[in-house]
Amino acid sequence: MNLNSIPAFQDNYIWGLNNDDGRCLIVDPGEAAPVLRAVEENQWQPEAILLTHHHNDHVGGVNTLRQHFPDIVVYGPEETQDKGTTQIVKEGDVISVLGHDFSVFATPGHTLGHICFFSSPYLFCGDTLFSGGCGRLFEGTASQMYQSFCKINALPDDTVICCAHEYTLGNMKFAISILPQDPALNEYYRKVNELRAKNQKTLPVILKNERRINLFLRTEDADLINIINQETKLQHPEERFAWLRSKKDNF
Repeated sequence: MNLNSIPAFQDNYIWGLNNDDGRCLIVDPGEAAPVLRAVEENQWQPEAILLTHHHNDHVGGVNTLRQHFPDIVVYGPEETQDKGTTQIVKEGDVISVLGHDFSVFATPGHTLGHICFFSSPYLFCGDTLFSGGCGRLFEGTASQMYQSFCKINALPDDTVICCAHEYTLGNMKFAISILPQDPALNEYYRKVNELRAKNQKTLPVILKNERRINLFLRTEDADLINIINQETKLQHPEERFAWLRSKKDNF
């Protein structure tokens, strides 16, 4: 399958996968117009839409796309049932799209019903994990988001993480503020800065590399623990995750 990113709004990415014969699926279409342009330009035949959660910048284009493609199947969590979803999916489900199996797992935190879709090597994680960061806790708790990150972190090294927003530069500025001397963070920050200066995208990312530069995946890291211990003694990685999210909220 071929992976495509379709820019939308100010910093969203709508993701698409297509076979060589042009059959495709669309992930989190917050608006329909850029999807319809991409479909026309590439002569795709959309067969399915995957929704990770209910926020409008991820579902706003669904009903228009259903009007253009009446046979399209829309998979989403229960919280999207009134957003155009035609088949509700949940943790443990496996769906077959374009001849490939996609595993569904629950990743609450950003919203309570947030889910991810995984078909090796592709992970569509919505607003759960961003390169260098994690989603805001609009409905869930830091504990829930930590457990969601543990699920993602258990995937294979070569997992291609398809985040839904271009937040990488801001996330790396935050990471550098916490660990200013960290070589991996500084190297990635320079790379991201160069890409964004040219208006080039930083996504998707590979999980193996993300583990090096995403502090929310480094809650067992000795350097990070030392920094946190200067302010407060936290014994568990889940508590350190919550500390990081709180710091990011106020950064």
